[in-house]
Amino acid sequence: MGSTEISNEMKIRIFLDMKEAWESKNWRACANLMAEQGVLHSVMLEPCVGRENFYERIRKTERPHKNVKLHILKIGVVNGTLFVEREDEIILHDQSRKIPTVGVIEFSGDKISHWKEYYDRATMINAIQEPAHH
Repeated sequence: MGSTEISNEMKIRIFLDMKEAWESKNWRACANLMAEQGVLHSVMLEPCVGRENFYERIRKTERPHKNVKLHILKIGVVNGTLFVEREDEIILHDQSRKIPTVGVIEFSGDKISHWKEYYDRATMINAIQEPAHH
């Protein structure tokens, strides 16, 4: 079964929907934007394959005193692929830490088929550590 190519504007809109769902911790809405066999690949980790595996992976990252904001610095489509330069802000117990991140996102129709994330793993690990006083 072939997929229909969507507009560049639609690709950007889908990622903005992902951003909104991620920030509101609506993990099911995030997963629903992925293709059934979609891949999330944080390049320093093993790829996460499949919509339900994606859902379980992101759901497990939730903590009661944790919020994430995806600050988009640049977003655009090159040769059909969406590129998103971001500064991901992780807020734990009101302490904010930022991680420079680049997402490279491919689509199958109106679903994300392959999402590669590039960031410094040490910076990410530091950002998600619970503050010492908690």
